[in-house]
Amino acid sequence: HHESGNQQMLQQAALHFQLPNSSHPLKRFTDTLYITQVMQAQCVKTQTEFYRRSRSEIVEGKGHTMGALYWQLNDIWQAPSWSSIEFGGKWKMLHYFAQNFFSPVLPVGFEDEDSLFVYAISDLSQDLQIRAVVKLYSWSGLGSLCTLTSDLTLIPGGVAAPIFKRPMSELLAGCGVCTRLTCLISFHLEDDHGVQQGPTNEHFLCSPKDAQGLRRPNITAKVQEDESGFSVTLLSDAVAPFVWLDVGGVPGRFSSNGFLMVSGNRTVRFDAWRPSSVTELSRSLTITTLTDVY
Repeated sequence: HHESGNQQMLQQAALHFQLPNSSHPLKRFTDTLYITQVMQAQCVKTQTEFYRRSRSEIVEGKGHTMGALYWQLNDIWQAPSWSSIEFGGKWKMLHYFAQNFFSPVLPVGFEDEDSLFVYAISDLSQDLQIRAVVKLYSWSGLGSLCTLTSDLTLIPGGVAAPIFKRPMSELLAGCGVCTRLTCLISFHLEDDHGVQQGPTNEHFLCSPKDAQGLRRPNITAKVQEDESGFSVTLLSDAVAPFVWLDVGGVPGRFSSNGFLMVSGNRTVRFDAWRPSSVTELSRSLTITTLTDVY
């Protein structure tokens, strides 16, 4: 339905990602599906976060954005499309991103005039006392290099406000060996009791295709079952961007997907929409990360 759509998607993805180059046709096809979903999810995320942080300010005549919709939610037939939910109900990467970028409480980071800003966005009706917790990581190793926190700030209900600002040169120099090509930033909000409010977000300092030190991780997974359902515990020996979990034809969804791993382990839940088993899920589970398509 869109002339030259495949070419346009790949041209856009090539701005920030290395394109799939496998000589095996099927792998190249599946890698292309993955990288275009990464690109779509990142684009809609970035645009939506811009709208949401603009709700309480006007810059050059633009702002006071009180809502955002994206096209499109779902499909009414099986076809490649820009929907965030497949015809059969499976969530694409965009839909997993949407549950975060539409979170009622959300931290958003962006750069302006060589400084990093972190906004706190609240769609709640009550006020919040929160601070920003900002961490720098190296592409080449797990674990944070340094952590910075802002002062507690009162965020009124229905407001977006900056609560953290730091010159990028100062931020990078304060973390030792960091440069734009070797490091990335992660941040979240927490209240006065240290309880995290909203999802964790990240800010890349360069295009992932230019990241220095990023390597293909070795990720292992263990599927377990308890009274509330299934869990998948991942162990990684390296930073892993856009970790994508898939269980083939088993209908259901994960609690999180397409995420960034900057620590050695992470556990997510899987809600199966029909009876399943640890054996079936373990056999069906595949894990894809950004460097797997290189």
